[in-house]
Amino acid sequence: MEKILSALAESNRLKIIELLRDEPHTVGEIADQLGIRQPQASKHLRVLSDAGLVEVNPIANRRIYKLRQEPFMDLDDWLDSFRNVWNERFDQLDEYLQELKEKEQGKE
Repeated sequence: MEKILSALAESNRLKIIELLRDEPHTVGEIADQLGIRQPQASKHLRVLSDAGLVEVNPIANRRIYKLRQEPFMDLDDWLDSFRNVWNERFDQLDEYLQELKEKEQGKE
């Protein structure tokens, strides 16, 4: 999980993920969309690939990058554990606020 989060922490890599969310792209297309040089795009894609977030399909002299589904499912599962904790805490806060409201109404 740490490798995934580290890879996503850099803004250009996050933008690449957002581009690839819609459809696969070549390195050149990614570089053009982000306004960066192709070697920079390749470096970011290598980090994303090492983290398991993207895969490459070579077609002739082009390299087509697309997202891998599994790491995002793992990330969602990990985030889900935090959602459950926060939902429980919000439920507790809601109950506490309801108790306070009832006490205030009882004083009137």
